[in-house]
Amino acid sequence: MFVSYKWLQDYIDLTGVTATELAEKITKSGIEVEGVEILNDGIKGVVVGHVLEREQHPNADKLSKCLVDVGEEQPVQIICGAPNVAKGQKVAVATVGAVLPGNFKIKRAKLRGEESNGMICSLTELGMEGKVVPKEYSEGIFVFPAEAEVGVDALALLNRDDEVLELSLTPNRADCLSMLGVAYEVAAILGREVKLPETDLQSSTEKAADYVKIVVDAKEDNPLYVAKIIKNVEIAPSPLWMQTRLMSAGIRPHNNVVDITNYILLEYGQPLHAFDYDRLGSKEILVRRANDGEKFVTLDDTERTLTSEHLVITNGTVPVALAGVMGGANSEVTPDTTTVLLESAYFIGGTVRKASKDHGLRSEASARFEKGVDPNRVRVAGERAAYLMAKYANGEVLEGAAEADTLSVEPAVVSITLEKINRVLGTDLGMKDVKEIFDRLQFTVIVEQGTITVTAPTRRGDIKIEEDLLEEVARLYGYDNIPKTLPIGSSTPGRLSEYQKKRRFVRQYLEGVGLYQAVTYSLTSEEKATQFALEKRETIRLAMPMSEERSILRLSIMPQLLEVLKYNSARQNDSLGVYETGAVFLANGEDLLPVEKEHLAGAITGLWHSHSWQGEKKAVDFFVVKGILEGMFAKLGLAEGVQYVQAKVEGMHPGRTAEIILNGEKIGFVGQVHPSVQKELDLKDTYVFELSLKAVLEADAPVLQYEAIPRFPSITRDIALVVNKETVSGTLKEIILSSGAPLLKEVQVFDLYEGDRMEEGKKSIAFSLKYVDPERTLTDEEVTKVHDRVLEALKEQAGAVLRG
Repeated sequence: MFVSYKWLQDYIDLTGVTATELAEKITKSGIEVEGVEILNDGIKGVVVGHVLEREQHPNADKLSKCLVDVGEEQPVQIICGAPNVAKGQKVAVATVGAVLPGNFKIKRAKLRGEESNGMICSLTELGMEGKVVPKEYSEGIFVFPAEAEVGVDALALLNRDDEVLELSLTPNRADCLSMLGVAYEVAAILGREVKLPETDLQSSTEKAADYVKIVVDAKEDNPLYVAKIIKNVEIAPSPLWMQTRLMSAGIRPHNNVVDITNYILLEYGQPLHAFDYDRLGSKEILVRRANDGEKFVTLDDTERTLTSEHLVITNGTVPVALAGVMGGANSEVTPDTTTVLLESAYFIGGTVRKASKDHGLRSEASARFEKGVDPNRVRVAGERAAYLMAKYANGEVLEGAAEADTLSVEPAVVSITLEKINRVLGTDLGMKDVKEIFDRLQFTVIVEQGTITVTAPTRRGDIKIEEDLLEEVARLYGYDNIPKTLPIGSSTPGRLSEYQKKRRFVRQYLEGVGLYQAVTYSLTSEEKATQFALEKRETIRLAMPMSEERSILRLSIMPQLLEVLKYNSARQNDSLGVYETGAVFLANGEDLLPVEKEHLAGAITGLWHSHSWQGEKKAVDFFVVKGILEGMFAKLGLAEGVQYVQAKVEGMHPGRTAEIILNGEKIGFVGQVHPSVQKELDLKDTYVFELSLKAVLEADAPVLQYEAIPRFPSITRDIALVVNKETVSGTLKEIILSSGAPLLKEVQVFDLYEGDRMEEGKKSIAFSLKYVDPERTLTDEEVTKVHDRVLEALKEQAGAVLRG
């Protein structure tokens, strides 16, 4: 809600309170003021000028040479490019030395050889938004009424010497969606009186009820409909002060009748609509639900298809307005209108919201009906609008109104005790203090034996229960004045759990090795839901999915990470590594919530290492990804418990994939994505891993033990073993370590040979074995004895023999 500081002074005395101070007071009372805009900030030197002469520029087809009286001793010559500039107009002139928005300074200049001493301004050049400028001036300069005085401040005439407060209203404070509503709020804050607008008008002897009959079929949607008739109106521009107030509030002026309805919308918060009475085609207004498939053309010249959920205003037969949302093109006020039927009605918010949403017609009127208007302002708002039409459109207001009234609204009556107010707020207020607060709010108060019974006016529809009264007392007493107390009792300082610490470390480690963190959707498609899943379960489908692509809870993070790589690769970012820690969702039986398990997944594609100057390039491979995981496990103290076992996983390369075993249990996999999947995603060789992060972080790491650096030399022996092709190096390594203990400390694979010199079905694997004793120097005899034991164990347990 935009609130003009100058306009607000029509209803309340703001002497001694600046706009900035007022904004602070309103904010402290519970309604946030997002900002205060000074409309003429940085603008100066703009006056009203009178165009005495206008002729074509001799050297330019689209420029005019004007002689303008700006209130100085002599008229000045100004070159103007506006297509609508003409002799006799009163216009806004930025004189030499003036400053316009954007710190644009006006200087004497020559345009196509002709001197120009200033600038004739459009409204947009004075800082107004183009969407609120009257249509007749949207492509050129603004023309003041003929009575405007030459030489006076043009910004003052345009109400730009004003400040606008932008209120951020919560849905419960619909009462402040009007200038009067804000005036009541400010009056309560400042302890001052509200001055109501003038509505006293002289009616003609004819009666409005003789001109139109009101029938409401949908009484539950429209319990009150009031129609005023104004004859002999003269359609013309509305007064400049009204136009400028509307523009400051973000509404474009049209003509005096339409502008008055919009003005009352802002003033009272009550939407109105003006029909051309002669174009209605009948003397009846029938309010009903629309028929399914019924067609209707709204004011924006768009044909709407209605349903039985929409409320329409009709002339007894065809719709002439979509109730509370927009009028129809068949009954709009035109320059030829002479008789106006003025609608002021109370529509139920839900019905208006449905029509507004279905047709995408969100308007100032629909917003107010949706949040709720004051039922006791329906009639008075119509009277005020009729008064203004009589005054500014020379209309003749017929006596009374035609109406249909089944509305029954009782003001809310709520009781609360003084003891509860002080107990909840922690205050020590007296009954006099509380009563004064409710008096300032203009609530009716009755006090009986410590109980306060409050009758809230209908404009405050948010007052319903005791807690609402507590809030009113607290905010007007002043939140800053409520006593502050520290909590009593012991408290535990916040800290990360061990699980959270380890998870944070894992993220830092992966980012340290060069992976980027990704955050992907937990929802996926039926096709991708079970891909790469560590645990196969039934999929879980959302009851109301956004789309089929986001309809199933994921069982694996991997498909989403591959989509991330695909997206980046399509944009020439084809060397990338990403990881994600996130939940997967496992079905737990029908009508039961799924089990959430935290997984860690990563995906890397393209070049892992590249130094173009040194000519070095290394594409990512299995051992890069495996090395990343080994480093992470080592940092977590789990390296000794981790094994990698060749495996086949659906969607993964059959020869470059391994299961990850931790302390005897499978926790995930690592390997290359299957070439067919890579081709489908248009990716280069891509290596991935996914594992149960919960299993990793909750695993018990052995107690860290330190060993002294050996003082004595080690002895290294290399062996090349011939084994069956199916035998994996990990099995041989375990045999070597177990049979060579305790002198054997390290075993490393350094060669694999499967060439044509090998026997069919055999391969050669070479190991380097390091023997050391921390207490003494080993002899060759001691090492040979252990070494022979190792070879014997290899032969017995794996059929391995030394390569000849």
